[in-house]
Amino acid sequence: MAAPSLRAIPHRSVKTRRIGFSYPTNGLDRHFVKGDLVMSHIVAMLSAMFPEGEDFFVRSVRRGQEYVTDPELKEQVAGFIGQEVTHGREHRALNERLAEMGYPTRMVDRGVHYGMVWRDKVMPMKFNLAVTAALEHYTATIAERLLRSDAAQDLLGESEVRSMLLWHALEESEHKSVAFDVFQAAGGTERQRIWTFRMVSTLFMLTIIVTTTISLLRDRATYNPVRLFRSLAQLRHSPFLSRSVIQNLRAYNQVGFHPDDMDATELLDRWRAELFGTEGVLTDHLK
Repeated sequence: MAAPSLRAIPHRSVKTRRIGFSYPTNGLDRHFVKGDLVMSHIVAMLSAMFPEGEDFFVRSVRRGQEYVTDPELKEQVAGFIGQEVTHGREHRALNERLAEMGYPTRMVDRGVHYGMVWRDKVMPMKFNLAVTAALEHYTATIAERLLRSDAAQDLLGESEVRSMLLWHALEESEHKSVAFDVFQAAGGTERQRIWTFRMVSTLFMLTIIVTTTISLLRDRATYNPVRLFRSLAQLRHSPFLSRSVIQNLRAYNQVGFHPDDMDATELLDRWRAELFGTEGVLTDHLK
């Protein structure tokens, strides 16, 4: 499959927000996802992977931007980099708090760091862009599910983690097409895009399973069989594992797919107003 013909880049609001969150000692419950054992460990391990992952995304897109000639995409690349750098910084702050609570976030962070540095040194630029675009599809799909689903938001209660993840979700959806468009501008083919997504999907799922298992084994609550099996049973009904989420992820395998095919314009307008409007709930977090 040859590289697809490039479509005109539409205007997208990809704005870097100077924002900060705080997690005071004793400010989070040990199992901060509504007391759910397994989901708390899954979210903690995802957070542990974000900082080095975001840094890898930034490096990949920076290296690919030499192929970007569209002024609109150039502007979006700048916004993408600013947003991702901020995401990494804020997740590092959360991860330090989670480490103090007993989650192995530092160990996971080191492991992801070595894996991403190896990719930088060994793999070609176009492949790293394909990996970035694939993982951005995962983060955007999860983000939009969080923003659309009351059940997903309810899992996070009213903690500072909820506020941070809603902000992160908004920005992941805002820039969900940027790495994809840079990959296409660099001459990435449909075959490479789809093949890379399938490989990334396997490795991503394995990484979540392995790191979550390690994290759970370090938690005394895991050895309460009633609590563990109840939490595993609830996981089957998680809003993040719904049929629509799986369908949206699989759509990436279709020839001709583009992230903009999943229009989130109204969703983003609503959440920008709710979080950062005149009476937005996160305006006091802006610096």
